[in-house]
Parts: sequence; C-alpha cells; structure tokens
Amino acid sequence: MSISDAKNGSWISLFRLEVARALAAQLAIAFQFILSQDFVHGDLHRGNVLLRLSREFDQLSTEKLYERYGEPIYERVNRLDGQELPSGVPRDGVLPVWLGEASEIVTLQEARILVSDFGEAFSPVQEQKFESHTPLLIRPPESRFEPTKPLTFSSDIWTLACTIWDIIAQRSLFEGFLTNEDGMTCQQIEALGRLPPEWREKWDACRDNTKHGEFKNRSTSPSQWWHDHFETSVQRPRIETGMAAIDSCERDAIFSMLRSMLSFRPEDRPSAQQVLESEWMIKWASPEYERIKVAHK
Repeated sequence: MSISDAKNGSWISLFRLEVARALAAQLAIAFQFILSQDFVHGDLHRGNVLLRLSREFDQLSTEKLYERYGEPIYERVNRLDGQELPSGVPRDGVLPVWLGEASEIVTLQEARILVSDFGEAFSPVQEQKFESHTPLLIRPPESRFEPTKPLTFSSDIWTLACTIWDIIAQRSLFEGFLTNEDGMTCQQIEALGRLPPEWREKWDACRDNTKHGEFKNRSTSPSQWWHDHFETSVQRPRIETGMAAIDSCERDAIFSMLRSMLSFRPEDRPSAQQVLESEWMIKWASPEYERIKVAHK
C-alpha cells in the first residue's frame, strides 16, 4: 500500500515521529540510488511510495486472507458498444483489495518502503525531457519558468522535499485542490521569498491572484511562514492526537534541509547525497532507519 493509504488522507492522521523519520531516511536513500544510476524518477509523490507487505502476509492461507481482507469482489466486463467480448477476454474482473491502515498504527518495524511508478523516469544523459507530469502541488517551478531547459536530477530534489514534508505533517506543504499555476507560484513566493529576477520578468500574475485572494499573506516573511505552517500542520495536530511534538532543534534542522532542497534555481539545490548528509538526516532520520535494519537481520 502507498503511504497515502497509510495516512488515510493527509488531513486526518499522522505517522508516529520515529516512523516518519525512518520513512524519510529510506526515501532519501532510494533517491540517492536512483540518481546515482543517472536516472530521474520524474513523478515522485506520496502515492508512489509504497509500504512493504509484512512477511506474515505472504504466509496467510486463502481462508485467513479472505477473513482479514474480505472475499474477492467480481465485476462484469462489458464492451462500451454493447457487443460480445472477443475470445480470450475475461468475463469478470476482480476489484483490488485495499490494504490501507491508519498511519498512527504503523510500527517502526513496518516502516519499510518501495518507490514505485517509473513511467516518467528518464536518463538525462540519454534523453531530454522538458515537461513535468508531477502533480501541480509539488511540481518543480523550473518546469514553468524555464520550459526550454531540460529537467535535471534537481527536479527530483524539489519533489523529494515536498514528499518528506507530507510524511512528517498532517497537511501538504503547498495546498489548493483547484489551484492553478499562478496560485502555486504565489504560495512558493510566500514560502521561499522572491523569484529569481529572470523568472520575475515572466510572471505578472500577482495582481490577478491578489484579487482572488491567492496572495493575501504577502507581508508574511518566509521565516514566519515556515514557523506558522509547521505549527498548524505538524506540532498542533501531533499534540492534539497525543503524539510527541518535535523539539526546536529538530524543527530547525528540518527547515534547513527542506529550504535548501526547495531553492528556486535547480542548480542551487543539494544533491541527494548532500541531503543524506544534512543534520536532520544524520541526527534524527537515519538512526531510526538503522533500527529497522537491525530488527530485520
């Protein structure tokens, strides 16, 4: 199941702190490996990060499997034109089983991941891609402001940062179910400061977005934006659900890592290896992953 299924909706539940740290560390390690092989994933988001099934699952008998997850649900296969199905086409389809569970009950030992969906993956040394198909909320801004430049490994660093935030927080870093590119740019400016000069010249939508309330917090500094967002999306929900809050030292280390990964210019972002060498990864995230490795030896 994906970590989206485990979270049961990012507005509802949270991973326990040690689990969130371990998931983030594994995700960074996975991307360091992907990028070291000269590949860009191209579509990283929490729906493409899967929790591994437990060994117990493979040992379930058919009867126990049905008892725990329900018996198969069949649906008739029909042609849209109403004609008979050709030979070799199954008459019935089986709906996929849902293996999701609330994130707060995922244990550290269960927090092992797989990165999936390589349909957008490519090697920049072999081909060039200019258009990002990553969901708009986490799409790297260079895909909009530098459309004639090919995407690079740094585009994955941007989406990795957004996905790590999704693992830690109750709400996404950038929001807006029906937002558009202008709305996203406004949010990015609030969080990260002014656009690079060459990008600012290409973007003149602030007036329209202000009219529609998209840019109402322009007076908030990026530093204050991060602290406010962390309080409402991470700390308060954790405290209200009886989970451990994140202390100020760890919070500042998270800010330092994520803000560097979310640099507007792709060339200013750290490499995946540098992310792994950040203070938060070394002091908080990686040690939790090491505990998983020891438990599964």
